[in-house]
Amino acid sequence: MQIQDLPFPDPGVPDARSGPRFLWWLFRNQLGGQLKSLAWGLLHFASVSALPFCVGLAIQAVVDRSGAGLALAGGLLALCCVGNALGDTFLHRAAVTNWITAAARVQQLLARKTALLGSALTRRVAAGEVVAVSTGDVEKIGWFVEAVSRFTAAALTIVLVCVALVVYEPALGVVVLLGLPVLALAVLPLLPRATRRADVQREKAGRATELASDTVAGLRVLRGIGGEELFLDRYRDASQEVRHAAVRSARMWALISGIQVLLPGLLLIAVVWHGVHLAREGRIGVGELVTVYSSVMILTYPLRHFEEIAMAYSFSRPSAKRAARVLALERATDTAGSRAAEVPAGDLYDPDTGLLAQAGRFTAVVCGDPDAAGHLAERLGGHPSEAGTSAVLGGVPLDELPLESARTAVLVQDKDPVLLSGTLRELLDVPASGKVGAEDALAAAQCGDVLAALVQGSLGADDPMDARITERARSLSGGQRQRLALARSLITDPEALVLDEPTSAVDSHTEARIAEGVRSLRAGRTTVVFTSSPLLLDRADRIVFLHDGKVAAAGAHRDLLHSEPRYRAVVTRETDEETPPNRDASPAGGGPAKTAGRHTGSLDGGQAVDRGEAPDGAVLGDDDVLHRLEEIEETA
Repeated sequence: MQIQDLPFPDPGVPDARSGPRFLWWLFRNQLGGQLKSLAWGLLHFASVSALPFCVGLAIQAVVDRSGAGLALAGGLLALCCVGNALGDTFLHRAAVTNWITAAARVQQLLARKTALLGSALTRRVAAGEVVAVSTGDVEKIGWFVEAVSRFTAAALTIVLVCVALVVYEPALGVVVLLGLPVLALAVLPLLPRATRRADVQREKAGRATELASDTVAGLRVLRGIGGEELFLDRYRDASQEVRHAAVRSARMWALISGIQVLLPGLLLIAVVWHGVHLAREGRIGVGELVTVYSSVMILTYPLRHFEEIAMAYSFSRPSAKRAARVLALERATDTAGSRAAEVPAGDLYDPDTGLLAQAGRFTAVVCGDPDAAGHLAERLGGHPSEAGTSAVLGGVPLDELPLESARTAVLVQDKDPVLLSGTLRELLDVPASGKVGAEDALAAAQCGDVLAALVQGSLGADDPMDARITERARSLSGGQRQRLALARSLITDPEALVLDEPTSAVDSHTEARIAEGVRSLRAGRTTVVFTSSPLLLDRADRIVFLHDGKVAAAGAHRDLLHSEPRYRAVVTRETDEETPPNRDASPAGGGPAKTAGRHTGSLDGGQAVDRGEAPDGAVLGDDDVLHRLEEIEETA
């Protein structure tokens, strides 16, 4: 695999049982690249290690006044230099390729897992941890996977040099042969402590990243409640903890590096001291002494890879553990697409609650528990975060379909949809049936003022479709983001569309127009809206009321207001004690005007709006609100 061939056609199925198993799986899946790196590494290290032998031969040839020996030494020296240049160049190339391909494989696996789990991922793993894994962790994992082949080449070279020294000069070669294992293994007792400190550092860095991500995501809210400094102080404290942990880890690695410098120096002293005595006794020549001394000096270079592999493993192990934890996540219900790929049509039915959304109709679902509503919306989309019975579309269980088919058939827009940065044209460039144009979708979602705001905030963008949206659309209000997300959902034109509180941050007038626009645009298509807004409920073809996780009633909005007290309590936010005994469930005109007055939301500017709720919690009708306003004006 070359870098230009990325991404992988299929990154494979990872062994995510543990961090070390995941690292070993990555190594095995790029064995060809590892062998190539090993071969070039052996050429490089062997060429470097052979230089002392060439120098020793040259010195001995000068001492012996041998021109042929000097020429031979020069030829071998030139050959070693060529091998060193080639080996170093292509080793670096192979190492970088292995690093990048390993990191790219991990990123592809994470992207595939994210697409598979969808919104359930961030409910099971912190968003900051996902960011940490997909950025810094993949680099550390790639570093270790790449370093294994270089370490293996260095270790084999050291063994070969020791054997060559024993054969070349046994008296000094034995000293080197006994000393080098001590050098290689001396730092082993320190590695567990260094690894623990590195783990602590990575853990604290991960928590700081999560805190920073959460703070940035909620910065507008924090400023609104005056909590910005509080969270900044928390992040400063977390950063200081990371710094202290990094210093402690660096001290241990500095100690290991110092030992790696000290012990080779002691070995050199021992070799020189013993060699001088042997030379005085005439047992070895000057060239042999220089050869052994130079070889020990050169061996400090491959010995550094022992320290590097230990450091790479200590940093990559927690990273691999986190990556394996994310990759081990599975969908709550998944039969691996036991059915053939198809897009079924028909009624959308949930066996757990008994909810039935009839095909081609606008169905509103009222549920007093927002969390239960969110889980039900996920289940209707065929990818719930919890195990349970699968929803059925047209008689076909969604979890038996391939994931792509299930998501094509049913689209779920949750409470907090994410808008990616880019132009509006790119935002709306999503898989769609082609029957709904961008203009119609934006008009149905009442995005006229949003388009104007985007053009005003984008320099040189005359066409609203070319206007840029900032990261997570932070420059827009909550209501504007909701409407753009709704337009994106409408343009896909799925067989069944599930919307979870799509207008919770929109004012009443805009909400009424959105209800009409969605109803008109989705005519003849199955639409399910989870809401308690009377403005949406009054325009639904059928309303289903859920109580204690089961369907308790179904019918028209006005009929349920009269016949179902529990439904009326959820929609109007009244309790039995707060409801006046002589008051009807709906206005005298039969319309939803009074119940509409209770809905509380926030304007697009982010400011909370009270839509006619009395201080004691009782709901006010239009006449009551007008009377209160007149009293306030008279008092003023």
